[in-house]
Amino acid sequence: MNFRSSPKNYYSYERPNTNNMNQRYYSLDVFRGATVALMILVNNPGNWDYLFSPLDHAPWHGCTPTDLVFPFFLFAVGNAMSFVMPRFEKEGTSYMLKKVIKRTFLIFLIGVFLNWCPFVRWSDNGLVPKPWEMVRIMGVLQRIALCYFSASLIVYFFKLRGAFLIGCILLLFYWVVNILLGNNTDPFSLNGYFGTAIDTKLLGISHLYKGEGVSFDPEGLASTPAAIVQVLFGYLVGHYIQTKGKTYEMVTNLFVAGVVLVCAGFCWDYVYPITKKTWSSSYTVYTTGLATITLALLIYVIEFKESRGAWSRFFDVFGKNPLFIFVLSGFLPRVLALLRWTDHLDETGKAVFTTPFNWFYLHVCKNVADDLRIGSLLYALCMIAFYWSIVYFLDKKKVYIKV
Repeated sequence: MNFRSSPKNYYSYERPNTNNMNQRYYSLDVFRGATVALMILVNNPGNWDYLFSPLDHAPWHGCTPTDLVFPFFLFAVGNAMSFVMPRFEKEGTSYMLKKVIKRTFLIFLIGVFLNWCPFVRWSDNGLVPKPWEMVRIMGVLQRIALCYFSASLIVYFFKLRGAFLIGCILLLFYWVVNILLGNNTDPFSLNGYFGTAIDTKLLGISHLYKGEGVSFDPEGLASTPAAIVQVLFGYLVGHYIQTKGKTYEMVTNLFVAGVVLVCAGFCWDYVYPITKKTWSSSYTVYTTGLATITLALLIYVIEFKESRGAWSRFFDVFGKNPLFIFVLSGFLPRVLALLRWTDHLDETGKAVFTTPFNWFYLHVCKNVADDLRIGSLLYALCMIAFYWSIVYFLDKKKVYIKV
């Protein structure tokens, strides 16, 4: 992990020198920062039982605003890749492999570390070690690492057209495999999904996510191919933006392409349901379309209309330290949860413990309204403000942390 005093790293969207004028796309910084901010928002409610429906994932099929956050981030990873790939090509294969493998390895390990930390947990006997057998291997960062690695190799060795063709093949292949290897009655259901058996075999049942009431991992290995395509599509869009430059033709074509992809995703949904938890191919196409439309609108507002201000600066600072602040937002609550004290006694006289963040929710946010969803949302917004203050401070000090 490197600390730099300049934002010119993998996540800096400054166009490399070409025959065209060197251009910077501030709208892409804002897009990435807004995605990170929304990631923190949906991952840090005051109480998971009290959520407004747009801030919760779809039960299975379907797509809520929350279901857009992760694919938008992978799309942004692909955008960023299009700006760094020319340097990889200039430096050569060994340089590219060294950079990509190192970064993949570090991001994956940080994800596993985040799942395992803080390595101890509270029990009736006090703090006890958290055994490796309880640790989930996959997760958000692990999926980012695998998708980044795969997409980087595909783009580097197969170039633009090859990346598009391979992306299409992966989406169709994943669809066919779901049908052929899934349950004959309903291959697209939780119990009929083919990938659970593969993930169980490769990772072990104890290392899978169990939030659905069964051993099923929404970031498992089996569903990764379609997520890789999300990065590839992000790369194609980023490459197109650079090729066309800041022209009305570019932003118009982006918007039209986004609409076409959204319509294609809707049509595909009739035979292959849009499902975030298995990252269905229709979900990839649909969310890529929405990401492309969103990016086109941001480019139009920010680059053409030059509408910038506090709102864009707010998201911009998130985008300058994206992985760091996302990891911190997952790490800090886990560590602070080790600090607990008696909040009150229940009806039987047994102590009910609380922790720093939980105390803030219970005694500050929860009682602001009778609707407990409002208090839960207020807590999440406070978390956004808290983590924003950290990245704002880092930005002021010109400290940018990259992996």
